[in-house]
Amino acid sequence: MERKDAYPAVDGFRLAAALLAVSIHISPLEALSGEADFVLTRILARTAVPFFFMTSGFFLTEGGSGTEENMRRFTGQMLALYGVSILLYLPLNVYMGYFREGMTLAGFLRDLVFDGTLYHLWYFPAVVLGAWVSWLLIRRFGYGKAFAAAGFLYLAGLLGDSYFGLAEKAKLLREIYEDLFTVSGYTRNGLFFAPVFLTAGMYLGASRDGEAPGKRRFLAAGSLLSFLAMAGEAHAVRALGWPRHDSMYLFLVPCVCFLFRFLLTFRGVRKKALRDVSMFLYVAHPMVMVGLRFAAGLFSVREWLTGHPLVFYLLVCAVSLAAGYGFHCLAAGRRRTRAGKSRGRIWAEISRENLKNNAEALRKDMGEGCKLMAVVKADAYGHGAVCVSRCLNRQGIRHFAVASLEEGVELRRGGILGEILILGWTSPSEAGKLRRYRLTQTVCSLRHGRALERTGVKLQVQLAVDTGMHRLGVGVGKVSGIERLLSGKNLDFTGIYTHLATADGTAPEDRQLLELQERRFSGLLERLKEDGFSLPAVHFQSSYGLLNGKGAPADYVRTGILLYGARSSRDCRMDRTLPLCPVLSLKSSLILVRQMKAGDTAGYGRAFQAERDCRIGVVPVGYGDGWPRSLSCGKGAVLVRGKYAPIAGRICMDQMLVDLTEIPEAMEGDGVTLIGRDGEEEITADLAAGWAGTIANELLSRLGKRVKRRLV
Repeated sequence: MERKDAYPAVDGFRLAAALLAVSIHISPLEALSGEADFVLTRILARTAVPFFFMTSGFFLTEGGSGTEENMRRFTGQMLALYGVSILLYLPLNVYMGYFREGMTLAGFLRDLVFDGTLYHLWYFPAVVLGAWVSWLLIRRFGYGKAFAAAGFLYLAGLLGDSYFGLAEKAKLLREIYEDLFTVSGYTRNGLFFAPVFLTAGMYLGASRDGEAPGKRRFLAAGSLLSFLAMAGEAHAVRALGWPRHDSMYLFLVPCVCFLFRFLLTFRGVRKKALRDVSMFLYVAHPMVMVGLRFAAGLFSVREWLTGHPLVFYLLVCAVSLAAGYGFHCLAAGRRRTRAGKSRGRIWAEISRENLKNNAEALRKDMGEGCKLMAVVKADAYGHGAVCVSRCLNRQGIRHFAVASLEEGVELRRGGILGEILILGWTSPSEAGKLRRYRLTQTVCSLRHGRALERTGVKLQVQLAVDTGMHRLGVGVGKVSGIERLLSGKNLDFTGIYTHLATADGTAPEDRQLLELQERRFSGLLERLKEDGFSLPAVHFQSSYGLLNGKGAPADYVRTGILLYGARSSRDCRMDRTLPLCPVLSLKSSLILVRQMKAGDTAGYGRAFQAERDCRIGVVPVGYGDGWPRSLSCGKGAVLVRGKYAPIAGRICMDQMLVDLTEIPEAMEGDGVTLIGRDGEEEITADLAAGWAGTIANELLSRLGKRVKRRLV
């Protein structure tokens, strides 16, 4: 089922940008009007490559994909395409004399890394280098400082491009750029040109779910005005004779940013055909130009075919588009084949829509002024912490909770924005790392707080208060110690919280402890206010505290299991219910079906013995993937073709057997649902956890790295 929340306007403009890139190499309006051609090819068409950069940055971080693994995947894809393009144009390079006498190894390496082995191939090394520069800057400094650094690089590049005339006026600058041009022939490369657009795209991908349609007029006006300003700038620097090249303008940055954000306001179905065709058009159009010129000479029609730039441009575009569509059909078929083969042994489908709806339902229930703090510890309860947090970031959620320093660092490296609270203990010796990654540390005890204060490192912290859980936290009665911590110089307290021990309990004594904890916490807060302390953000409710507590005022609610549309167990107390849907479905497939006769045994220890002739299926899932061994021997089941298939015998590390006797239509290759819906039947996480004698929190958190997570 196709997503309806993709960006079709961005896909459409990819094709327009590719057509503009072709115009640069043909100058189609030159014979009609030099001024019109200048506006088309030297101003309007200069938005094409920056747009491609922004698009790459956006989709590198959009939807939870901004991880180092995906950066490496992107790098591999771009370098592979660059390598194919180099080989494709090798005959043309030879024909044009590229490898004739005078070519040096240093010159070839310069072209390979910066300038491209053919004039338009510079884009590929530029987007790879620029993406890594941007990503590393963001990872180290955050988006704001990274964009500022990328802007500085862009300004430096301007002096080697459209503003080179200014640099020439200063002897030192002239010498610097002359030396620079021995390394790279231009500054329109991955170091100076690309990062500012890639960083902007990465920020938009990570921080929001597109733009609200209500901003369309403002963004359209911004695009138009900045383009007009860029046009004036281009004419001015040309009149002054400053350009060494004319790829970079001051107003090009706001122009492309406004344009890209305008395109994001249009939502709909993803247009893969436009993406494939535009990529093919950009890569292959010089080959089409050479082929058409050769054909024109061969058939003696050069005068009317290639002698008129506009006719030649239209013909190059038409042939390239037709060939590009053929390429798309081949690529689409290959993708379908690869998708069918690469489902893997076991995978989890993470519903983007259900996560979004759950977050909205919880936020509405919290009341005005209270914010959702998403608990994404234990890899977001097995759902994938980075991708889940990315999706929530795009919904405007800016508060997250994790269990450890390592989990917090993983989120920051994934580009997650906002406050990340570490709920667990972190050694004071790691204070520098807490500061570097802008993480908020829980003060777990008075001794822990004093040790953090003594590090001398300015840290953001939150105070955990023990009101009856008797786990981490400063005792609720230690008011003087708490006040001394709050008065320290190095610790910036952004929150104070407690954890409720029995918020989901059903026994009367559970209710009593819940109310006692709430009273104790409220009493401490009142005492601190009476003593003249301004309270930081307050939170005490977790998922079940929200549903079963008194609803006392708070700044945040820490939502864990309910955010993922699950409940811990079917015995949990829930005074209220919310319209929540499961976010995770766990799937596999039947890899083998075999007949067994009555009396035959299967699996370790002959734990399964056929009482009649039966059919057994092999599912490539085991306790090595996190599926509990306690579900062996019929205690658990899976769904095949919408029917329950009991687990037969013992679950192994990598495989398990299921009894298919009552599902005679089942065959090899059929899908298997371990958690989720299949037809009219559904296995929920709490149902499977109940069979295993545990809770859904544990079942989901145990899902291992071998389980591939896929956003759907």
